[in-house]
Amino acid sequence: MTTGKVRIQDFLSRVPLFNALGSDELNNIAVGTTEVQVPRGAMVFHRGDPCVGFHTVVYGQIKLMFVSPMGSEKVVRLIGPGDSFGEALMFMDKAYIVSAQALADTLLLHVDKTVLFDELDRRPGLARRMLGGLSQRLHALVSDVEAYSLRSGTQRVIGYLLKGQSGVDGEQFRLETSKTVIASRLNLTPEHFSRILNELSGSGCIKVKGREITLLDCKKLAEYQG
Repeated sequence: MTTGKVRIQDFLSRVPLFNALGSDELNNIAVGTTEVQVPRGAMVFHRGDPCVGFHTVVYGQIKLMFVSPMGSEKVVRLIGPGDSFGEALMFMDKAYIVSAQALADTLLLHVDKTVLFDELDRRPGLARRMLGGLSQRLHALVSDVEAYSLRSGTQRVIGYLLKGQSGVDGEQFRLETSKTVIASRLNLTPEHFSRILNELSGSGCIKVKGREITLLDCKKLAEYQG
């Protein structure tokens, strides 16, 4: 086995979708997998490009976005290590409906759909895991639609700040990417997002220093009405 294939097989073994597979199954998938190095700011693909497989992130960060004819962006998803994208379109045999760009120097694995389909035929358990991942993504999409339709901008920001945190006063974390990208993800302008952060900071709910956030009073933050 070549060094490159060993490296890819090692990366695949850390991907949640594949971490239950044995070495033979991983080797089968590695045959149709290629490493893709994407420097910060470079495009992975554009809307309309053919989708012939799916990508998973080894390290780095990717944003999926719509781009208007005037050049404005709407970020629909942020993707980090261990996450994957492109599976649904791969099954539908459709072109990409969004564009993808690296927010940091990123290493991707691209798994060719032909190799994956062969493995899915042999391993129903793998198909169930992939369906589970797609179902979670659909649930997240429905939650986004609910938030955009029924929640104020302030409520969306509060939900974002509390998501994945322990809810302990004094907890600190760093925003996963720039405020401009997060604002787009929350369907806000950068100015509106900054105003909300300043408002929450002024109320004593949080402390903001650049991209560093401190949750000063989680209960007050969760109940904040503006």
